[in-house]
Amino acid sequence: MRIRPGTIRNLELPITRLVTGSDVSLPVRVVHGREDGPTVWLNAAIHGDEVVGIEVIRQVLSGLDPRTFRGTLVAVPIVNVLGFMASDRYLPDRRDLNRSFPGSARGSLAGRIAHLFMTEVVAKCEVGLDLHTGSDRRSNLPQIRADLDDALTRELAEAFAAPVMLHAGIRDGSLRHAARERGAKVLLYEAGESLRFDRYAIDAGVIGVRRVLAALRMTDPVEEPTPDPSVESRASGWVRARRTGILDLDATLGQRVTEGDRLGALVDSFGKTLRLVHASRTGIVIGRTEQVLVNSGDALVHIAEVFGGD
Repeated sequence: MRIRPGTIRNLELPITRLVTGSDVSLPVRVVHGREDGPTVWLNAAIHGDEVVGIEVIRQVLSGLDPRTFRGTLVAVPIVNVLGFMASDRYLPDRRDLNRSFPGSARGSLAGRIAHLFMTEVVAKCEVGLDLHTGSDRRSNLPQIRADLDDALTRELAEAFAAPVMLHAGIRDGSLRHAARERGAKVLLYEAGESLRFDRYAIDAGVIGVRRVLAALRMTDPVEEPTPDPSVESRASGWVRARRTGILDLDATLGQRVTEGDRLGALVDSFGKTLRLVHASRTGIVIGRTEQVLVNSGDALVHIAEVFGGD
């Protein structure tokens, strides 16, 4: 299908047919600028319960004018359509779509959706922004995860200017892994909590995406005060519960901590302290559980290591 320069077009890519006979499709909006420029994709809700990115994409698209836009933006606000309709992280077959890339045209439902996304979206783009939120009742500080050793990827991560940019390893089967194998540059944005519109996470995502589009010269520079540089981290880890109990957590997202700092406590139903929770490393809190009852071994606080007074 040809989309004329200076126009916006909504498309539907067929996924499957329900037992009722209804078709399920992948919703896509293409912004084809009047002038030449890069081709970029923007996606959210690979996990069906991650709603923050959907709102980020809506707000970004609402501010774009194809008559002044340079290049092409392919926006897919809901990749895991079936999971989203059920408010479920996974697909109906319980597969994790973000462990199913690059997929297969004749594979499982997850594999077919992954293959469709790779062939119809990723294969046509040079850069991608993959929007996520915390899982399993966890909340995340707005952060970019990317290959910071790649020059262009690092430049775009710095342009996004999230509070933290984390040099993150690649997971087999993830969209970021499969897209990188195809030669695309990918930023993964993590922020907020599943099934909840976190306004701080949404606002940081919207302005970050706009900054990236401006850095790629697809739009004019964003008119705002110069943002603080992202704190860079090369490693991170979770503090885990050493006892089963009720969690009284003091650590907040964005908090700077030093190894050994008290982050909270595990108590029993009468308030007796069972175990204190301490920082396992020096850095910044980029994630925390929102659970109250936790079991021994559960992840409590995610700390990105920061050294040198960053």
